[in-house]
Amino acid sequence: MDCFVITGGNRLRGQVTIKGSKNAALPIMAASILTEGETVLKGVPELADVEHLSFILEKLGVAVMRDEQRNIRLKVEDEMNCLAEYELVRKMRASVCVMGPLLAKRRYARVSLPGGCNIGDRPIGLHLQGMEALGGETELVSGDIHVKAKRLKGAEIFMGGPFGSTVLGTANVMMAACLAEGTTVIESAACEPEVVDLADYLNACGAGITGHGTPRITIEGVKSLHGCEYTVIPDRIESGTFMVAAAITNGDVKLANCRLDHLLAVVDRLRAIGVNVERDGDGAQISSSRHLEPVSVTTQPYPGFPTDLQAQFMALLSLAGGNSIVTEKIFPDRFVHVAELNRMGARLRKEGPTVIVEGVKQLVGAPVMASDLRASAALVMAGLCAKGQTKIARVYHIDRGYEHIEERLTALGADIKRLPE
Repeated sequence: MDCFVITGGNRLRGQVTIKGSKNAALPIMAASILTEGETVLKGVPELADVEHLSFILEKLGVAVMRDEQRNIRLKVEDEMNCLAEYELVRKMRASVCVMGPLLAKRRYARVSLPGGCNIGDRPIGLHLQGMEALGGETELVSGDIHVKAKRLKGAEIFMGGPFGSTVLGTANVMMAACLAEGTTVIESAACEPEVVDLADYLNACGAGITGHGTPRITIEGVKSLHGCEYTVIPDRIESGTFMVAAAITNGDVKLANCRLDHLLAVVDRLRAIGVNVERDGDGAQISSSRHLEPVSVTTQPYPGFPTDLQAQFMALLSLAGGNSIVTEKIFPDRFVHVAELNRMGARLRKEGPTVIVEGVKQLVGAPVMASDLRASAALVMAGLCAKGQTKIARVYHIDRGYEHIEERLTALGADIKRLPE
């Protein structure tokens, strides 16, 4: 198991290229189950989660390989196996997105209840509700979800939940509906760019999807889908993380391959804090003044502020000159990073789904432990600006969502090393 050792205080300068979106690539890879022929995906990052899903797909009869250009090539070679077993699925929640494609193409899916980061309760009842509306029969047996159907038929499906729309649930139902008979309408659909990217990929394969990017998605079922060549969108969460890295170190960094139109809520909060964000060609230039203003941040479904950047912004606001308020409305228990940031001298007080952030002049390096993917990123951000040395244990979490982050930060001037614990 590796750790990061960071000596803080270096200003980040230079350019970094944002990788393809993890949260878009994973459902698109799963959607290859639906297709005949080969799919070539460009821009898929080299991450632990991508490796995990590749292994699951191979067990399900999909050939997966990286070519010389680092593209991922997928082709269904065997449709006999419909089981995504626990030992494979437990490592990441996104593996549940094989359910919809398996049901639509093979008429049966057996998927273990998924694992992933410890960020609070994330039930999949809406996924099952959608499968049942399309004609699937669902049953939970010994921790495995069994879904079967003789045929799928289009339906009107409401996908709203207590904390907003479900991204993976929308993806799962949309994929299943592509091969259903007739028309499916998903109401209260997730509007995230990753859902739009999945729909664009499916349409490139011959699907009939309209309305993606709005709360009402319409899918006209087709008899079959073919493979295609497709480029995954840039990762908006990685973009936001590097923006925070530039801001927290008082740096000056250009992000190439960055879609600012996917980050309007994030850019709004950064500018309110005192961070300069300027469009620059296909990317953005990020710089910061030495004085950071306190702000309020509330996570919401897209196009609101993303929950996956809440922890990183909390690290940044720890240095603002006053009191900030961070409220989590997607995963109310997603605050495991609070105790670790406090170990580094932050002054954070949790009150229900809200954290009061009292700004300090400086963070101090300390041994801390990563508990999930985005909390890991927040600790890296804190370590970059902290006085002295920070040791972050269990960084395998960060490898799930950031490709070689220590090498890319080093290229910008950070003092960060990966070492065996």
